[in-house]
Amino acid sequence: MIEYLPVMKMKRKLQGIIPLMLATIIWGFAFIAQSVGMDKIGPFTFQTVRCFLAVLFLTGCTFLFELPKGGPSRTVKKWRSPHLWKVGAICGCALFVAASLQQIGLVYTDAGKAGFLTAMYIVLVPILGLFLKRKPPKSALFSVVLAVVGLYLLCCMGASGINKGDLCLIGCALAFAVQITCIDRLAGDLDGLRLNCVQSLVVTVLSVPFMLLTEQVNWADILACWFPLVFAGVLSMGVAYTLQIVGQKRLEPTTASLIMSLESVFAALGGWLILRETMTAWEVTGCILVFAAVILSQVPESLFRKKEKA
Repeated sequence: MIEYLPVMKMKRKLQGIIPLMLATIIWGFAFIAQSVGMDKIGPFTFQTVRCFLAVLFLTGCTFLFELPKGGPSRTVKKWRSPHLWKVGAICGCALFVAASLQQIGLVYTDAGKAGFLTAMYIVLVPILGLFLKRKPPKSALFSVVLAVVGLYLLCCMGASGINKGDLCLIGCALAFAVQITCIDRLAGDLDGLRLNCVQSLVVTVLSVPFMLLTEQVNWADILACWFPLVFAGVLSMGVAYTLQIVGQKRLEPTTASLIMSLESVFAALGGWLILRETMTAWEVTGCILVFAAVILSQVPESLFRKKEKA
Protein backbone atom coordinates (compact mmCIF):
# COMPACT_ATOMS: atom_id res chain seq x y z
CA MET A 1 0.00 0.00 0.00
CA ILE A 2 2.88 2.38 0.82
CA GLU A 3 4.46 1.75 -2.58
CA TYR A 4 1.13 2.40 -4.24
CA LEU A 5 0.67 5.87 -2.67
CA PRO A 6 3.13 7.71 -5.00
CA VAL A 7 1.30 6.20 -7.99
CA MET A 8 -2.02 7.44 -6.64
CA LYS A 9 -0.59 10.92 -6.04
CA MET A 10 0.85 11.05 -9.57
CA LYS A 11 -2.45 9.89 -11.05
CA ARG A 12 -4.31 12.62 -9.13
CA LYS A 13 -1.76 15.20 -10.31
CA LEU A 14 -2.19 14.14 -13.92
CA GLN A 15 -5.96 14.42 -13.52
CA GLY A 16 -5.35 18.07 -12.62
CA ILE A 17 -2.52 18.86 -15.05
CA ILE A 18 -4.17 17.54 -18.22
CA PRO A 19 -7.43 19.57 -17.91
CA LEU A 20 -5.49 22.74 -17.04
CA MET A 21 -3.11 22.24 -19.98
CA LEU A 22 -6.07 21.84 -22.34
CA ALA A 23 -7.65 24.97 -20.83
CA THR A 24 -4.50 27.06 -21.38
CA ILE A 25 -4.25 25.95 -25.01
CA ILE A 26 -7.85 27.07 -25.60
CA TRP A 27 -7.30 30.36 -23.73
CA GLY A 28 -4.13 31.05 -25.72
CA PHE A 29 -5.92 30.73 -29.06
CA ALA A 30 -8.98 32.53 -27.68
CA PHE A 31 -6.76 35.57 -27.06
CA ILE A 32 -6.44 35.83 -30.85
CA ALA A 33 -10.20 35.42 -31.33
CA GLN A 34 -10.82 38.08 -28.70
CA SER A 35 -8.47 40.56 -30.40
CA VAL A 36 -10.06 39.94 -33.82
CA GLY A 37 -13.60 40.19 -32.45
CA MET A 38 -12.96 43.52 -30.73
CA ASP A 39 -12.08 45.07 -34.11
CA LYS A 40 -15.83 45.17 -34.81
CA ILE A 41 -17.62 45.39 -31.44
CA GLY A 42 -16.94 46.94 -28.02
CA PRO A 43 -15.35 45.03 -25.15
CA PHE A 44 -18.50 44.79 -23.01
CA THR A 45 -20.62 43.75 -25.99
CA PHE A 46 -18.10 41.04 -26.77
CA GLN A 47 -18.04 39.94 -23.14
CA THR A 48 -21.85 39.89 -22.79
CA VAL A 49 -22.48 37.84 -25.93
CA ARG A 50 -19.54 35.53 -25.23
CA CYS A 51 -20.69 34.70 -21.71
CA PHE A 52 -24.34 34.34 -22.75
CA LEU A 53 -23.28 31.77 -25.36
CA ALA A 54 -21.35 29.95 -22.63
CA VAL A 55 -24.47 29.86 -20.40
CA LEU A 56 -26.55 28.35 -23.22
CA PHE A 57 -23.85 25.80 -24.03
CA LEU A 58 -23.24 24.74 -20.41
CA THR A 59 -26.95 24.51 -19.57
CA GLY A 60 -27.48 22.31 -22.60
CA CYS A 61 -24.54 20.11 -21.61
CA THR A 62 -25.90 19.46 -18.11
CA PHE A 63 -29.24 18.27 -19.49
CA LEU A 64 -27.64 16.31 -22.33
CA PHE A 65 -25.28 14.42 -20.00
CA GLU A 66 -27.75 13.77 -17.17
CA LEU A 67 -31.17 13.23 -18.74
CA PRO A 68 -30.40 9.59 -19.71
CA LYS A 69 -29.33 8.87 -16.10
CA GLY A 70 -32.05 10.38 -13.93
CA GLY A 71 -34.57 12.30 -16.00
CA PRO A 72 -35.33 16.07 -16.01
CA SER A 73 -36.51 16.21 -12.37
CA ARG A 74 -33.13 15.04 -11.05
CA THR A 75 -31.28 17.45 -13.32
CA VAL A 76 -33.40 20.43 -12.25
CA LYS A 77 -33.05 19.46 -8.58
CA LYS A 78 -29.26 19.80 -8.77
CA TRP A 79 -29.66 23.41 -9.90
CA ARG A 80 -31.49 24.26 -6.66
CA SER A 81 -28.38 23.99 -4.47
CA PRO A 82 -27.94 27.30 -2.54
CA HIS A 83 -24.23 26.51 -2.10
CA LEU A 84 -23.79 26.23 -5.89
CA TRP A 85 -25.32 29.66 -6.48
CA LYS A 86 -23.42 31.25 -3.60
CA VAL A 87 -20.02 29.99 -4.80
CA GLY A 88 -20.92 30.73 -8.43
CA ALA A 89 -21.86 34.31 -7.51
CA ILE A 90 -18.57 34.86 -5.66
CA CYS A 91 -16.44 33.37 -8.44
CA GLY A 92 -18.52 35.15 -11.09
CA CYS A 93 -18.03 38.57 -9.49
CA ALA A 94 -14.25 38.04 -9.35
CA LEU A 95 -14.24 36.81 -12.95
CA PHE A 96 -16.33 39.80 -14.09
CA VAL A 97 -13.88 42.26 -12.54
CA ALA A 98 -10.91 40.39 -14.04
CA ALA A 99 -12.37 40.05 -17.54
CA SER A 100 -13.66 43.65 -17.61
CA LEU A 101 -10.34 45.16 -16.51
CA GLN A 102 -8.55 43.01 -19.08
CA GLN A 103 -10.89 44.19 -21.86
CA ILE A 104 -10.41 47.85 -20.87
CA GLY A 105 -6.66 47.41 -20.49
CA LEU A 106 -6.37 45.98 -24.01
CA VAL A 107 -7.71 49.27 -25.39
CA TYR A 108 -4.66 51.16 -24.07
CA THR A 109 -1.97 48.46 -23.89
CA ASP A 110 -0.40 46.26 -26.53
CA ALA A 111 -1.32 42.58 -26.43
CA GLY A 112 2.14 41.37 -25.40
CA LYS A 113 2.35 43.52 -22.30
CA ALA A 114 -1.29 42.73 -21.51
CA GLY A 115 -0.47 39.03 -21.53
CA PHE A 116 2.45 39.56 -19.16
CA LEU A 117 0.56 41.74 -16.67
CA THR A 118 -2.49 39.45 -16.68
CA ALA A 119 -0.27 36.44 -15.95
CA MET A 120 1.07 38.13 -12.84
CA TYR A 121 -1.62 36.26 -10.93
CA ILE A 122 1.08 33.57 -10.59
CA VAL A 123 2.78 35.92 -8.11
CA LEU A 124 -0.41 37.03 -6.38
CA VAL A 125 -1.93 33.55 -5.86
CA PRO A 126 0.80 32.36 -3.43
CA ILE A 127 0.63 35.74 -1.63
CA LEU A 128 -3.12 35.32 -1.12
CA GLY A 129 -2.41 31.76 0.01
CA LEU A 130 -0.12 33.05 2.76
CA PHE A 131 -2.93 35.26 4.07
CA LEU A 132 -5.10 32.14 4.17
CA LYS A 133 -2.33 30.25 6.03
CA ARG A 134 -1.58 28.02 3.05
CA LYS A 135 2.16 27.87 2.35
CA PRO A 136 3.03 26.90 -1.26
CA PRO A 137 5.74 24.29 -2.01
CA LYS A 138 9.32 25.58 -2.38
CA SER A 139 9.55 24.18 -5.90
CA ALA A 140 6.48 26.23 -6.87
CA LEU A 141 7.94 29.46 -5.41
CA PHE A 142 11.16 29.06 -7.41
CA SER A 143 9.09 28.23 -10.48
CA VAL A 144 7.10 31.46 -10.04
CA VAL A 145 10.30 33.53 -10.24
CA LEU A 146 11.46 31.62 -13.33
CA ALA A 147 8.04 32.02 -14.98
CA VAL A 148 7.97 35.79 -14.32
CA VAL A 149 11.34 36.17 -16.06
CA GLY A 150 10.15 34.02 -18.95
CA LEU A 151 6.88 35.94 -19.31
CA TYR A 152 8.76 39.25 -19.32
CA LEU A 153 11.04 38.05 -22.13
CA LEU A 154 8.03 36.70 -24.02
CA CYS A 155 5.75 39.70 -23.68
CA CYS A 156 7.59 42.87 -22.67
CA MET A 157 10.94 43.20 -24.46
CA GLY A 158 10.80 46.64 -26.08
CA ALA A 159 7.46 47.52 -24.48
CA SER A 160 6.62 51.15 -23.69
CA GLY A 161 6.26 52.69 -20.23
CA ILE A 162 3.40 52.32 -17.78
CA ASN A 163 -0.01 53.72 -18.78
CA LYS A 164 -3.55 53.57 -17.38
CA GLY A 165 -4.21 50.37 -19.29
CA ASP A 166 -1.35 48.71 -17.40
CA LEU A 167 -2.95 49.68 -14.08
CA CYS A 168 -6.21 48.07 -15.22
CA LEU A 169 -4.31 44.90 -16.09
CA ILE A 170 -2.59 44.80 -12.70
CA GLY A 171 -6.06 44.98 -11.16
CA CYS A 172 -7.12 42.25 -13.58
CA ALA A 173 -4.29 39.99 -12.35
CA LEU A 174 -5.39 40.53 -8.74
CA ALA A 175 -9.00 39.69 -9.62
CA PHE A 176 -7.91 36.52 -11.44
CA ALA A 177 -5.84 35.56 -8.38
CA VAL A 178 -8.95 35.99 -6.23
CA GLN A 179 -11.02 33.88 -8.65
CA ILE A 180 -8.39 31.10 -8.67
CA THR A 181 -8.23 31.17 -4.86
CA CYS A 182 -12.04 31.09 -4.59
CA ILE A 183 -12.21 28.04 -6.86
CA ASP A 184 -9.59 26.33 -4.71
CA ARG A 185 -11.26 27.17 -1.39
CA LEU A 186 -14.95 26.97 -2.26
CA ALA A 187 -15.54 24.66 -5.24
CA GLY A 188 -15.14 21.44 -3.25
CA ASP A 189 -17.31 18.70 -4.77
CA LEU A 190 -19.50 21.07 -6.77
CA ASP A 191 -20.21 20.05 -10.36
CA GLY A 192 -17.79 21.88 -12.65
CA LEU A 193 -20.30 22.41 -15.47
CA ARG A 194 -22.90 23.96 -13.18
CA LEU A 195 -20.43 26.13 -11.28
CA ASN A 196 -18.99 27.49 -14.51
CA CYS A 197 -22.50 28.06 -15.86
CA VAL A 198 -23.47 30.10 -12.78
CA GLN A 199 -20.28 32.22 -12.86
CA SER A 200 -20.79 32.79 -16.61
CA LEU A 201 -24.38 33.89 -15.93
CA VAL A 202 -23.14 36.33 -13.28
CA VAL A 203 -20.60 37.83 -15.70
CA THR A 204 -23.32 38.14 -18.37
CA VAL A 205 -25.77 39.92 -16.06
CA LEU A 206 -23.13 42.31 -14.72
CA SER A 207 -21.85 43.10 -18.24
CA VAL A 208 -25.22 44.08 -19.72
CA PRO A 209 -25.55 47.51 -18.00
CA PHE A 210 -22.00 48.49 -19.00
CA MET A 211 -22.69 47.38 -22.58
CA LEU A 212 -25.90 49.44 -22.82
CA LEU A 213 -24.46 52.54 -21.11
CA THR A 214 -21.03 52.74 -22.71
CA GLU A 215 -21.34 51.11 -26.15
CA GLN A 216 -23.59 51.16 -29.19
CA VAL A 217 -24.96 47.66 -29.82
CA ASN A 218 -25.02 46.83 -33.52
CA TRP A 219 -26.43 43.39 -34.33
CA ALA A 220 -24.92 43.41 -37.81
CA ASP A 221 -21.44 43.83 -36.31
CA ILE A 222 -22.14 41.11 -33.74
CA LEU A 223 -23.19 38.68 -36.49
CA ALA A 224 -20.17 39.67 -38.54
CA CYS A 225 -17.80 38.39 -35.83
CA TRP A 226 -19.80 35.26 -34.96
CA PHE A 227 -16.80 32.94 -35.18
CA PRO A 228 -14.61 34.75 -32.59
CA LEU A 229 -17.67 35.03 -30.32
CA VAL A 230 -18.51 31.33 -30.60
CA PHE A 231 -14.90 30.31 -30.06
CA ALA A 232 -14.48 32.62 -27.06
CA GLY A 233 -17.92 31.74 -25.67
CA VAL A 234 -18.25 28.01 -26.18
CA LEU A 235 -14.62 26.88 -26.08
CA SER A 236 -12.89 29.51 -23.92
CA MET A 237 -15.64 30.40 -21.46
CA GLY A 238 -17.64 27.19 -21.65
CA VAL A 239 -15.09 24.39 -22.01
CA ALA A 240 -11.84 25.92 -20.72
CA TYR A 241 -13.20 27.44 -17.49
CA THR A 242 -14.92 24.14 -16.71
CA LEU A 243 -11.58 22.40 -17.23
CA GLN A 244 -10.03 24.96 -14.85
CA ILE A 245 -12.49 24.04 -12.11
CA VAL A 246 -11.96 20.30 -12.67
CA GLY A 247 -8.16 20.60 -12.77
CA GLN A 248 -7.80 22.94 -9.79
CA LYS A 249 -9.58 20.47 -7.50
CA ARG A 250 -6.57 18.14 -7.84
CA LEU A 251 -3.69 20.62 -7.63
CA GLU A 252 -2.19 23.10 -5.19
CA PRO A 253 -3.32 26.63 -6.29
CA THR A 254 0.19 28.03 -6.91
CA THR A 255 1.03 25.07 -9.14
CA ALA A 256 -2.31 25.43 -10.93
CA SER A 257 -1.68 29.14 -11.59
CA LEU A 258 1.75 28.32 -13.04
CA ILE A 259 0.21 25.89 -15.52
CA MET A 260 -2.46 28.44 -16.43
CA SER A 261 0.25 31.04 -17.13
CA LEU A 262 1.09 28.97 -20.23
CA GLU A 263 -1.82 30.86 -21.80
CA SER A 264 0.66 33.57 -22.83
CA VAL A 265 2.95 30.99 -24.44
CA PHE A 266 0.13 29.40 -26.42
CA ALA A 267 -1.12 32.86 -27.43
CA ALA A 268 2.32 33.62 -28.88
CA LEU A 269 2.46 30.23 -30.61
CA GLY A 270 -1.05 30.78 -31.94
CA GLY A 271 -0.05 34.14 -33.39
CA TRP A 272 2.92 32.48 -35.05
CA LEU A 273 0.89 29.58 -36.49
CA ILE A 274 -2.36 31.36 -37.45
CA LEU A 275 -1.50 35.03 -37.96
CA ARG A 276 1.99 34.28 -39.33
CA GLU A 277 3.58 36.54 -36.73
CA THR A 278 7.33 36.13 -36.25
CA MET A 279 8.88 35.18 -32.90
CA THR A 280 12.08 36.84 -31.77
CA ALA A 281 14.91 35.08 -29.95
CA TRP A 282 13.74 36.75 -26.71
CA GLU A 283 10.20 35.40 -27.18
CA VAL A 284 11.44 31.88 -27.87
CA THR A 285 13.65 32.06 -24.76
CA GLY A 286 10.68 33.29 -22.73
CA CYS A 287 8.53 30.36 -23.92
CA ILE A 288 11.26 27.90 -22.94
CA LEU A 289 11.62 29.44 -19.45
CA VAL A 290 7.87 29.34 -18.78
CA PHE A 291 7.68 25.71 -19.90
CA ALA A 292 10.69 24.94 -17.68
CA ALA A 293 9.00 26.66 -14.73
CA VAL A 294 5.87 24.54 -15.14
CA ILE A 295 7.92 21.32 -15.35
CA LEU A 296 9.99 22.32 -12.30
CA SER A 297 6.82 22.99 -10.32
CA GLN A 298 6.02 19.28 -10.65
CA VAL A 299 9.26 18.18 -8.93
CA PRO A 300 8.31 16.32 -5.73
CA GLU A 301 8.81 18.36 -2.55
CA SER A 302 10.64 15.37 -1.03
CA LEU A 303 13.64 15.99 -3.31
CA PHE A 304 14.10 19.47 -1.85
CA ARG A 305 13.89 18.07 1.69
CA LYS A 306 16.57 15.49 0.91
CA LYS A 307 18.90 18.23 -0.32
CA GLU A 308 18.32 20.25 2.87
CA LYS A 309 19.17 17.23 5.03
CA ALA A 310 22.31 16.53 3.00
